[in-house]
Formats: sequence, C-alpha cells, structure tokens
Amino acid sequence: MKNKLKIVQLRTYTLSQAGGDYHAQNTDHWIVGEIATPMSIYPQYRSRRSSWGIDVLGTIVVEIEASDGSIGFGVSTGGQIASWIIEHHLSRFIVGQSPWNIEMMWDQMYRSTLYYGRKGVVMNAISAIDLALWDLLGHIRQEPVYAMLGGAVRDSLQFYATGPRPDVAKTLGFIGGKLPLQYGPASGEEGLRKNISAVREAREHVGDDFWLMLDCWMALDLPYAIQLAEAMMPYHVKWIEECFPPDDIWSYQALRQVLNRKMLVSTGEHEATRWGFRLLLDNAAADFIQPDVTWCGGITELVKIAGVAESHGVWVIPHGSSVYSYHFVITRNSSPFAEFLMMHKDATKVVPMFSPLLLNEPIPDNGRMKLSDNPGFGVELNREILMPLGNVSSAPS
Repeated sequence: MKNKLKIVQLRTYTLSQAGGDYHAQNTDHWIVGEIATPMSIYPQYRSRRSSWGIDVLGTIVVEIEASDGSIGFGVSTGGQIASWIIEHHLSRFIVGQSPWNIEMMWDQMYRSTLYYGRKGVVMNAISAIDLALWDLLGHIRQEPVYAMLGGAVRDSLQFYATGPRPDVAKTLGFIGGKLPLQYGPASGEEGLRKNISAVREAREHVGDDFWLMLDCWMALDLPYAIQLAEAMMPYHVKWIEECFPPDDIWSYQALRQVLNRKMLVSTGEHEATRWGFRLLLDNAAADFIQPDVTWCGGITELVKIAGVAESHGVWVIPHGSSVYSYHFVITRNSSPFAEFLMMHKDATKVVPMFSPLLLNEPIPDNGRMKLSDNPGFGVELNREILMPLGNVSSAPS
C-alpha cells in the first residue's frame, strides 16, 4: 500500500480573519491595541498595531489529499500571497508524490525557492504544506503526529500564558504570565516608567512564585533594552523576549552578556530554518529559542532546529501555534513547557487559539493538557468558514 499511495490533490484556502493569523482580530482585542512594535517610532502608528497593517496577510490553509481519500491540512499566515506561491510553484513538488516522502518534498520546496525565499511568507507557505503532509501521513498511518516523532516523554503539557492579564493567568492554573510591552524607546522616560510600573503591579498581584516574562516584539534598541531589563530586576522577571529585529544578533549577544543570566534572553519567533537558529546559538545570542512551527519550516524543520539547540544545551519553547507545537513539545525533554496565547479579547478566559478555524482544538485545563491519540494533529477544519472553493492543484489523469 505504501508504494501505491500518491498525493492526488492540493487545495488552498484563505481567510482574512480568524485562524492562523492571530493578529486579524476586531479592534477591541488586546492583541491589536497599544503594544510596542518596530513601527512605534512613528507617532501615527504607535497607538494601535492594526494601524500599520499587522493583520493584512490573513490565514493560509493547505489541504492535501491522497489517492486513498485520506486528507491532511496545515495552517499558517500568508493569505493570498502564500496561496499564489503554493499554487504556482510549490504544488509541483507535492502532487504525484508518495505521502511518505516528506523529507524530499521539504528539500525540493526549500531549494527551489532559495532565490526569493528562505524566510518570511515563502517559509510560511512551506510550513503550511509540511504540516499538512504530517497530518496526512498521520491519517494514513492512523497515528498522532507526536507518535510519529518518537512518542511522548511526559504524560501532559504544562503551559504559561501570554497576554495582558498575568493575574488572571495565575488563577487559571498557568505556571507564568508573559506581558506584552506597551511602550518602546520613542515613548521616552514616561513610557519607560509606565513599563516598569506595569511589571511592578503585575508582581504585586501574582506574588513571588509565579513566573513573569516580558515580550518586546522587536521594538527596542540596545541601550533601552539594558535600561529596561536592569530596572525590572527587583521584580524577578524570568526572561525578556525578542527585544530586537531578528537579524540583529549582535544586540542580542550584547544584552545577554550584560544580563549574565540574571534574566534570560530569548528570541526566535520570527527566525526560520536550522541555519538561522544556528547563527543565533553559535554567537551565544539567546539563552533559549522560540521558533514558530507554522513559520520556521514546519515540523520537518523544527526537528532539525531542535537538534541544533540541544547541541548547545538550550530549551526549545515554540511560539504559540496551537496543536502544531503541542505535538512537538510533548516529544522533547528540551521543551519542558509550552506557550498558550490568550486569544480571548480581554485575556480573561481560555479559548482555543485558532478558533473558529479548527474543530476539537484542545485547550489547557488548570494550565495543563493531555493530547489525544486521534490521527494527525487531532483536529478538523471548520469548513463553514472556508471559502466555497479553494485553489486546486491536481495530478494529471
């Protein structure tokens, strides 16, 4: 049967709101409000992240069907741009292949896009295809993805929560809360004082034993990051995350040297491939890394990234990405906990991260989660919100 099965069709769907592009939210959602970004240096783009187009790409869904009728799907950010790349270029490396040839398909997609890809939307497109292939193979083999990756190393997953309400996260059973930084260097001393005050108040609300972290989303420069981190030392912040643009490894390296593990320095959410993470780690630019499996190259590449990280003795704590990261994290001792993005508009309730796109999407209960043994990633598409017809690439008849 293995030799006879072929991939016969690849379909793409796009969504402007809900799903993989978690910034595509209504204007009253915390995630598109005033949070420091690289665009915060411009006053007209400071008060709302949605003002400069953080949500314009939308979601890409890739669905792949094998000749026995088995179907798998994957999700990422990229919308119509990613759909065009997949339909006009990448589909030729997928349709007609054996579903078992995931490594070869990944390599061909990567090599064929080197001259215009390597990171960003192209890698998002490759990631979505790769996730769909793993989901498909899981359905063919009737196994969950984590089993195909070698099996679980623990009974359940443990989570920290990302959002503006760490006090609520504590009551919901999470091990920690990661605050989004509201003000960047352009907001001056007043913004700095407000940032410090927010961390101080959070610590007062959650007590001494609850983890607090700070997500800076590429918004800082090195002098500001040092000043901010040193001012937060009394409040025992566990780590400071993604302070600089992903290519500025020198600032990450310098910040890490200054902090000297009194506060951990993390990054990698917007990095991709084993080579990008090797550059970070070879230059001692991060205490641990946070690849997003829907952006970094999919499960196939995340396994390789983890190998690089483990050889440096650092954690791999994937960024968000729901079930796609859960199936990886539960297989790795170097991933002792996972992130949960609080996608409720006020961050006061635990809701599925990709809702309403995924059906049966699991959520933590008291900060923990057991994965099901359902095939693939264990979720289904909510077809009621998909466009009636996706773009289709089929094998020749």
